[in-house]
Amino acid sequence: MAQRENCSDPVLCREAYRRMRLIRRFEERVIQLVNANEIAGTTHEYIGEEAIAVGVCSMLNQTDIITSTHRGHGHIIAKGGDVKRMMAELFGRSTGYNHGKGGSMHIADVTLGIYGANGIVAAGVPIAAGAAWASKIRKTGQVAVAFFGDGGANQGVLHETMNIASIWKLPIVFVCENNQYAVTTSCTYATAGPGISHRAAAYGFPGYLVDGMDVEQVMSRVLEAVERSRSGDGPSLLECKAYRFQGHFTAERALKLNYRLQDEIDLWRERDPILQWAQKLEQRGVLSSEDRSALDDDVEALLDEAVNYARSSEWPCADDAFEDMYVTKYPDLPARGSEWNAN
Repeated sequence: MAQRENCSDPVLCREAYRRMRLIRRFEERVIQLVNANEIAGTTHEYIGEEAIAVGVCSMLNQTDIITSTHRGHGHIIAKGGDVKRMMAELFGRSTGYNHGKGGSMHIADVTLGIYGANGIVAAGVPIAAGAAWASKIRKTGQVAVAFFGDGGANQGVLHETMNIASIWKLPIVFVCENNQYAVTTSCTYATAGPGISHRAAAYGFPGYLVDGMDVEQVMSRVLEAVERSRSGDGPSLLECKAYRFQGHFTAERALKLNYRLQDEIDLWRERDPILQWAQKLEQRGVLSSEDRSALDDDVEALLDEAVNYARSSEWPCADDAFEDMYVTKYPDLPARGSEWNAN
């Protein structure tokens, strides 16, 4: 989605619904495919947090940059990623974003400003700062967004990056997706102080607490933060409070990690961000029930195509195991079958 000057454009509003729905159904399909052993291993679903990714990315230009997390599928889709290549990557096929070698937590598309998901907690934050520094010295006008979770809020690298971002007035927006739990540890237990958004004051830039279940509120705050960065005034921090409806990852039920009450989950589900947004748009006359059904059907057709594409794609070739590992081809890689001396 191209950046808009406000958050009320009808086309943007309908597209926001479509992308939130696409993220939701992509993740639900992935759960089914993992459980059916078509996707190996486990994945971390974004279900319940769709309003954050879509609210943020709808206020960015295509050339703006994001860095993602281990729970990154929603960010990639919201920024315009190709769900066919994403699905192929999860299947481990050569047509995937990382040619089947990276999997769920390493999807990137530099052409769309997606500088990659990252399985290391908060590790994408300094990468975003580097992109913001490059934008500043090259005067390209790009803004970088660093997504991280409430668990990442307590990592030292985040605080180091916020400090230097403020000193250098980097065009970066720090977006904390506070979904209440870092794996099984409650944010209220693990995080000291009045709240994550308040930490921005220590570094001299604005911090905002945002309802992460309300895509319109996310859009509004992000637009303000992006304009601040683009005008040269430096960073902002948004703490978007939301809730992941699923477990930390797809194996949680099998591991019997019972750390949440069902009443708590049910209470948050009543605030489903997609249903809330659809109801608002219908009340405003922007999205009729017929329009919504048509968009939902388009999403299902697109995901059917993505799954079929992944299933029919080739596996990576063993001869290419060392390809794409370095910026330039590493000169001394052994031929296939020769002994590899790691030293």
